[in-house]
Amino acid sequence: MLFSRTGSLFFYSVIATMQPLVWAQTSTLPPARPTSSATMRLKDADEAFRAGSAAYLKNDLRTAHVQFARVVLLAPDVAAGHSAFGTVLLAEGHAQAAVAELDKAHKINPRDAGITLNLAIAYSQLHDSVRAVKTFRLLGQENAEPLNSQAAIAYAAALTATGASAEAFGQLETALKTSPDSAVLHDALGALLAQQKRYDEATAEFQHATSLDASLASAHFHLGSVYLNRNQPAAAVTELAQANDLDKANVAYALQLGRALRADNQDEAALAVLNRTLALDPASIDTKYEIALTLQASEHAHEALPLFEQVTIARPKDFAALTNFGLALVQTGDAKSAIPIYNRALALNAKSATLHEDLGVAYLQQSDLNHAIEQFRAGLALEPNNSQLHYDLGLAFKLKDDTSAAVPEFKQAEELDPQLSDPPYTLGVLYMQLGRFADAQVELERATVLRPDNGEAWAILGNVYKETSQLEKATTALRRAMELMPNQPSPHISLAAILSQQGDHAGALAERKKAADLSRIAVSRQRANFALDSGRALLKKGQVAEAVAQLQSAVDADPKYAEAHSALADALERQGQSAAAALERQKAQQLALVPQAPVNAAPSQP
Repeated sequence: MLFSRTGSLFFYSVIATMQPLVWAQTSTLPPARPTSSATMRLKDADEAFRAGSAAYLKNDLRTAHVQFARVVLLAPDVAAGHSAFGTVLLAEGHAQAAVAELDKAHKINPRDAGITLNLAIAYSQLHDSVRAVKTFRLLGQENAEPLNSQAAIAYAAALTATGASAEAFGQLETALKTSPDSAVLHDALGALLAQQKRYDEATAEFQHATSLDASLASAHFHLGSVYLNRNQPAAAVTELAQANDLDKANVAYALQLGRALRADNQDEAALAVLNRTLALDPASIDTKYEIALTLQASEHAHEALPLFEQVTIARPKDFAALTNFGLALVQTGDAKSAIPIYNRALALNAKSATLHEDLGVAYLQQSDLNHAIEQFRAGLALEPNNSQLHYDLGLAFKLKDDTSAAVPEFKQAEELDPQLSDPPYTLGVLYMQLGRFADAQVELERATVLRPDNGEAWAILGNVYKETSQLEKATTALRRAMELMPNQPSPHISLAAILSQQGDHAGALAERKKAADLSRIAVSRQRANFALDSGRALLKKGQVAEAVAQLQSAVDADPKYAEAHSALADALERQGQSAAAALERQKAQQLALVPQAPVNAAPSQP
């Protein structure tokens, strides 16, 4: 994927550093027959040519430009003047204007190999690969000498762009015979190998290039990109960081480093690199997209939304951007807005099973089960062995109370991916609800092996054991659930029933008391969360007094809720009650220092 998206970058990042390859071999214009005005013009042209040549050799491109512009005006029929002016324009980065001058020179003197070569390079810099190849081929007719490294790279890039990869390999290999220690040639050969997914060979070439010239940023970039493409993010970060250090102004290098850091789960470092890049070019859509992806990966999908929106406005037909935008909306609970975004992506590519799955999940979030089922089936038509799609379809059928359709889908998902923990867990719940306790036990035991930290699975398994009179196993499972969900009342209620059945009435009473206490805490947190959300919404609308009242209710409902105290502090600050705000902020900070176990609601069953 990486190389297909940015294939030309591998070659053109090398070409972009080239200087013009050929300079006029004389510092004067050819002599002319003495005539009155013509002689004066040629004399002036010769002086301008000498001045331009001297300036060029001092890298004074501005003066050289002015002087050679005079030359072509004074002597428009002399190839050397157009060639020199074209070479300067090429050095200044004006490839289009350079082509015009070099083409004039070539027409006047088609046998001059230097003019032909510079014209070919100018076409290469314009990415006019067809004309570049045609012009490079003329060199074989005009000049038997092999191309130097830079020219060979430009020729190979043009050949690759026109589909002549075998000939491109030949050009680079021929150049390497002449210059075996050329780092840029090894880098270019590696790039061509990488484009063909010959990654082992490409890696060897890039490593050789960096050993020959450790300061060659493009070789580090290419090597890091290969590592990233081969799912070796740590190695990729090392190489791409070097490339970025060597060429800090190169946006492509910074973006690739950001991707590698994200792949290596270094989201904060990735955001730091990408935000610095955005500061250099605030309008960069590529950078905004990478920042959005990184925020999404680091569970900050809400912050990514405005960036995804900007990207999709700038690129309305970018399938990947639309898909990720839709996903971010679903992640933030706004499936309603996600559905039209997904449908735009679907209009661009209806053959993506992943997109059908994502759209189905959005419909599922909207409780639109029929459309969800339609999308999951469409995805399975494309990928019939997709275990996640079978699971999603089974879940939709279960939510429709169509058990006979749900069970086969869950079983199919389980068979296709035995390491997936959701199918056995959901099947276990379903079998328990149907009174098929033996089947439920098998599935839930499998679920707890696959995901031993699933407290709800342990709690339900404990109840299954209780129903089948396996009381010791039930007690063990329920106590494991309590360890994983210390604030969940239901395992205590189940354990109380078992203890009572065993005659341990004191133990049963203690468990019921714990359950009651936890239930009060859970209800208080629910009330606090409702008031907190309401208060924040009012604060956004500017209704500060109403927000303060709601947030005070949140604090009253759960005095140990640090987030509620912090929000109340913000509201009080906006109301001008700085002292009260400071007091609430201090309470929030003190509570944040105390480890808080999560407050669980009743166990959710799919």
